[in-house]
Amino acid sequence: MWREIGDSFHSVGSMGDGCRCVLLTGNGKSFCAGIDISDPEFGLTSNHNHHHSGKADHDHESLESPDYARQFLSFRSKILDMQRAISSLEICPVPVVAAIHGACIGGGVDLTCCADIRLCSPDAKFSVREVKLGLAADVGTLQRFPKIVGHGSRVRELCLTGENFDAVEAARIGYVSQISTCREELIPMALQVCGKIAVNSPVAVTGTKASLNYSRDHTVREGLEHIALHNAAALGTRDIMASFSALSKSKKPRFMDLLPCARL
Repeated sequence: MWREIGDSFHSVGSMGDGCRCVLLTGNGKSFCAGIDISDPEFGLTSNHNHHHSGKADHDHESLESPDYARQFLSFRSKILDMQRAISSLEICPVPVVAAIHGACIGGGVDLTCCADIRLCSPDAKFSVREVKLGLAADVGTLQRFPKIVGHGSRVRELCLTGENFDAVEAARIGYVSQISTCREELIPMALQVCGKIAVNSPVAVTGTKASLNYSRDHTVREGLEHIALHNAAALGTRDIMASFSALSKSKKPRFMDLLPCARL
């Protein structure tokens, strides 16, 4: 499924599809229940139950069984592929709004860390669960979660214990910006946020997202230089005049969709 997530977010908003905002939800009783440790795709189950003895068996094993170096390179490649897939939400040029209900465990936190806006229902439950499975979270939570909620004692406690935290605490520490009154109201609330984004200039929205992400990972000076370079080109958009014209007439502005990525 993570491959499909990567493929989807690498294409949406860049194909001339007119997409202005993405609403990310979970289809089921929970947003994400976490990693399926029985899935052989992740290589967490061992099938090395055979034993060898003698020189002949040893020579055969050295040719047929991968050594540690080869396993390392294989795992590293898989982890990097998964990181790229999850990071596609950040790379996606249009904002991503995550609507979280029920459990949001492990990979669910990795995924929603990449969303631009996070909303949840009152029954939402979060956990950086990997540490309880003998793993260090490796596809983004440990890098992004502290930048969202701060590098204080509580974030380390949550990451090092793997304990749950609820919707109220998620809002308190700034992980989610709103909690719906009930689960049924979550999607309407999220669609309302998406609608408020979608009516704005796609040039302005894309530039704002790019600047926020860049500035998070760079100094203030570098962030200012980045947005200056962006706006030197983006100020040439007709969307600015369309906005002023619509405001003067008390109307809603209409903006042209972004073009698909150029094929060189």
